[in-house]
Amino acid sequence: MMQQTVELNNMDVLGLKPITQLVQEASRFHSEISLTHKGRKVNLKSLLGVTTLMLGNKQKVTIETSGQDEKEALEHLLKKLESFS
Repeated sequence: MMQQTVELNNMDVLGLKPITQLVQEASRFHSEISLTHKGRKVNLKSLLGVTTLMLGNKQKVTIETSGQDEKEALEHLLKKLESFS
């Protein structure tokens, strides 16, 4: 299992485009991938789950990966988040 906490930049609560892209990228991996925000943990491969977190700019989230490609998944998703800024 690997995890990292990051601060979101340019994530608008009403703008679903970045969230949709992140979910699509997470779905490419075999590992289980979760996103935790304010004590709530959801499957990062679930658009509905992620949107219920009401993510916004400058909020901190933790990405957790577990499985055969966990390292690649975490690195890729962190790069994806950086590309939103």
